Amino acid sequence: MGATPAVYGQSSRPPRGDYSRAASDYTCTQDYAAYTEVEHATWRQLYARQSALLPGRASSDFIACLPQLGASERIPHFEDINQRLMAATGWQIVGVPGLIPELDFFRLLSQRRFPVTDWIRTPQELDYIVEPDIFHDLFGHVPLLFHPVLADYMQAYGAGGLKAAELGATELLSRLYWYSIEFGLIREAGGLRAYGAGILSSAGELAYSVSSPEPQRLPLQLARTMRTRYRIDTYQANYFVIDDMQQLLDFASTDFAPLYASLRGQSAIEAGALLPGEQALPLPAVP
Repeated sequence: MGATPAVYGQSSRPPRGDYSRAASDYTCTQDYAAYTEVEHATWRQLYARQSALLPGRASSDFIACLPQLGASERIPHFEDINQRLMAATGWQIVGVPGLIPELDFFRLLSQRRFPVTDWIRTPQELDYIVEPDIFHDLFGHVPLLFHPVLADYMQAYGAGGLKAAELGATELLSRLYWYSIEFGLIREAGGLRAYGAGILSSAGELAYSVSSPEPQRLPLQLARTMRTRYRIDTYQANYFVIDDMQQLLDFASTDFAPLYASLRGQSAIEAGALLPGEQALPLPAVP
């Protein structure tokens, strides 16, 4: 779907989804001069709205790392972020035109290169967008790449993804990504907090994920998480909770091959379902 001139002004950047400008690894250069004032205003509005919702809902690690983006008034330059990111954890962000194939995504992560979509949503898409844009990728994902433990987990996940592809298990591993990096919750002293990018970049799901009584919340266990389907068209029916970031990195040191083999004979679990004997985590009492 291309951008419309009526919304984006006279932007010189190719429309979203134009992969003809990408290299063989799907990366492309951020054409910073092509962003319009409308697009910068959209970034500013999204950043201000989402930042105001973080206290008491987002993980303390995310809140501490967010200033490293270094830009709240205008879309950030990738090069500026990369200077700080390389010094902090050895990661770099690279531009992409949109969603990329799994293997290429895994390969970039294994190289400590995180793909960031270089276009931004229209003002009409502030509350919901079909596929990730630069706000979701930068605001939701990149701050925690400044966290050493999460940064190491992301690289290990990418390397694990390449192995999962050889074993025909990318769907199982993708569910772990969805329920951790995209929609994960973490225990903190004040209660449950969000660290997943899909939650942190969503105005509605941020409060829903940590305070609504509707979804099920379960401790993150590898087999259970990999068996659980997810929804892409609504808020999540269940969330998986970790105790700390180190737990994710510890998971990454596991040999997943036997786990994949055992899960192939088991049926998937529908989103929001509880297994016999399973009990969802209670919401912490509000003081």
